[in-house]
Amino acid sequence: MRIAVNTRLLIKDRLEGLGRFSYETLKLITKAHPEHQFYFLFDRPFDEEFVFSDNVTPIVVNPPARHPVLWHVWFELSLPSVLKSIKPDVFLSPDGFLSLRSDVVSLPVIHDLNFVHNPNDLARSHSWFYNRYFPKYAGKAKRIATVSEFSKQDIVKQYGVDSSKIDVVYNGVSERFMPLAETKKESVKVKWTEGKPYFIYVGAIHQRKNIERMLEAYGQFRERNAKPHRFILVGNKKWWSSTMQDALDSLKFKDEIIFTGRVSDEDLNDLMGAAMVNVYVSTFEGFGIPIIEAFQSGVPVITSNVTSMPEIANNAALIVNPYKVETISEAMVCLASLSELRNDLILKGRERASFFTWRHSADLLWESILKTVEG
Repeated sequence: MRIAVNTRLLIKDRLEGLGRFSYETLKLITKAHPEHQFYFLFDRPFDEEFVFSDNVTPIVVNPPARHPVLWHVWFELSLPSVLKSIKPDVFLSPDGFLSLRSDVVSLPVIHDLNFVHNPNDLARSHSWFYNRYFPKYAGKAKRIATVSEFSKQDIVKQYGVDSSKIDVVYNGVSERFMPLAETKKESVKVKWTEGKPYFIYVGAIHQRKNIERMLEAYGQFRERNAKPHRFILVGNKKWWSSTMQDALDSLKFKDEIIFTGRVSDEDLNDLMGAAMVNVYVSTFEGFGIPIIEAFQSGVPVITSNVTSMPEIANNAALIVNPYKVETISEAMVCLASLSELRNDLILKGRERASFFTWRHSADLLWESILKTVEG
């Protein structure tokens, strides 16, 4: 079988949510199926790290596509001729984009439809493109993969796709996340918080991640407690806004909030593993990978009662209303104060994390590929 794959998001040292899904699943699938040939289609020079095995043929398709105009050029003008020359049995697109001008059987992975529900979360040009073309991609696709039951039902509702055409392929969690020894935790805290315990948030510093309410909740926590906990936010501040700045500036304890920016994998593992609590109270998620990264690290989680997050967390986290600052703050107080509750959630979290392995994800995606080709 010849499998063409959109690998635009495999970028050295810049693997975020969709790129991480691509990397982890494709690495396992290509190595597990040497009898099949994979064609990885990049939009720029690639790192050899992403040529996972001998059955992977990398191809650079110009131009580099990071803007709606260039997305259109890449998928509708450049890609069709490349696919025609490859003659693949299926085109797999882990970021959900398809080529409408190609007649190759296609399987997109549509992770979520936040752009439908919250179009203002994106630049106007990006929002327009997603809302114009993703309904067309869903209609063209032979099958669709997505990362949660929530997203599956959302695709059914928004695009009228038959649910039998959609496969749930959960994200996994990297094995590099693990509980840290107490001595290691202390050294991490010395490095980042002058030895103080801390809450952590990991993810993009973006409007839908509920940054303002998290900051306000931390402010309330510190106002109500003599506890010296810090708050570390790990993520790119590309979407930092004036309202986020206003929320930060209004806090009495704003000097105890630490923005790290993007960090190395090693630092991320350490920061997560040494945290007292992971606060992940987004207003919209198709999955929420940091939830299970915290679970596997032995760190209790506060997360939201909306979209996919209750499904992913199950009974292993404190579930709160992300729109009510007081409920987030109260959960922070509880977990900072009650060691028995923390320990209970740590045990439940470790058990829950065992369900989300990248091997399981890769197997589910491979099953979806076979259904697409054979169905």
